Amino acid sequence: MLSGLPTQPRNENVLVGFDTADDAGVYRLRDDLAIVQTVDFFTPIVDDPFVYGQIAALNSINDVWAMAGTPLTALAITCFPKTGVDPAILGEIMRGGLETLNKYGVMLIGGHSVDSQQIMFGYSVTGVIDPGKIATNAGARPGDVIILTKPIGTGVISTGIKFEKTTPEIAASSIATMSTPGKHAAEAMRDFGVKGATDVTGFALLGHAWEMACASSVTIMIEPGKVPLLEGALELAAAGVVTGADKTNRAYVGDDIEIDEVVSVEMRRLLYDPQTAGGLLISLPADKADEYIAEVEGSRIIGEVTEFSGKLIEVK
Repeated sequence: MLSGLPTQPRNENVLVGFDTADDAGVYRLRDDLAIVQTVDFFTPIVDDPFVYGQIAALNSINDVWAMAGTPLTALAITCFPKTGVDPAILGEIMRGGLETLNKYGVMLIGGHSVDSQQIMFGYSVTGVIDPGKIATNAGARPGDVIILTKPIGTGVISTGIKFEKTTPEIAASSIATMSTPGKHAAEAMRDFGVKGATDVTGFALLGHAWEMACASSVTIMIEPGKVPLLEGALELAAAGVVTGADKTNRAYVGDDIEIDEVVSVEMRRLLYDPQTAGGLLISLPADKADEYIAEVEGSRIIGEVTEFSGKLIEVK
C-alpha cells in the first residue's frame, strides 16, 4: 500500500524515523537537545468517558517515556458525532485526558476534532531528550535480558467488558494497570543507561518484541511462564474472548517466530493480545537487571537476547 510513496531525502538530524517502527520519532535540534514526537488515538475501551480520557492520555505519553524522553506538550485529536450522543460525554473524555496531562506536567496547546459516528480520542505528544541517551527498539544486544514492566491482558479484558463477560474486580484491575504511568520506569531507564526499549501496545507483546528483534538483528527468547498476566485474562482467553487484532497481530509477526508446542492456546492468545497503555519492554545487560527490577515495582525478567538463530522470536 505504501510502496508508491516517494523516498524521503536523508537528513542527519533525524535520529529515529519510521523505518524501524519505533515508538516515536526523534529529531536533533542541537548536539545536546532533540525533540521526540508521537501520535496515538483509539476507540473507547472502557465505559467511563473520564477514565477513557485518562487512559488515552497515558497511552500517548508512554511513547515518549519509552524512548527515555520527557514529554512537554500535547495536541488533542478527537472523532465525535455532532448529533446522537450527549456532548457532555466528550467533555468528560477531555477532562480525564487533561487531568492526566496536568499530573505529569504536559501542556495541552491545541487540537483538532472531526465529526464522526465512531468515537476516537488521543493525543500527539512532543517531548525532549538528550541525543546521547535515546532508547530505541534497535538497541537490544546478545547477552541482555528482556524485562517487562506491566502484566498483559488488557485487550481481552476490554473485550470482556464490552460483552459483559468480566467481573467488576477484573475490570478494575485492568483499568488500574492501564492507568499506571511509565514515567518512573523511563526515568530508571535513563539512570541505568538503557539503549534498547519499546512499549507494548497494539501489536501485542510478540509484535513489539518482533520489532525490537528485527531492528536489532537478534533473536529474542521469551519464557511464557515468566510473563505476568492480569487476573482473569487467561480464563477469558480460554473462553475464546479475543480482539480483532489477534488475527492481524499473528499475520504481522508472520513466520519469524517459533513457539514451543507445549505453550497453551490461551497463552498464545495473550501473547498476541493488543495492549493499551501497556508496559515497557526493556533490553538490559544481565548484570544490571536485578537492580533495575528492585527499582521499578512490577517489572520482571521474561526472556533474553541471543545472536540471531534463524527466527526473530522464540517462545519456549
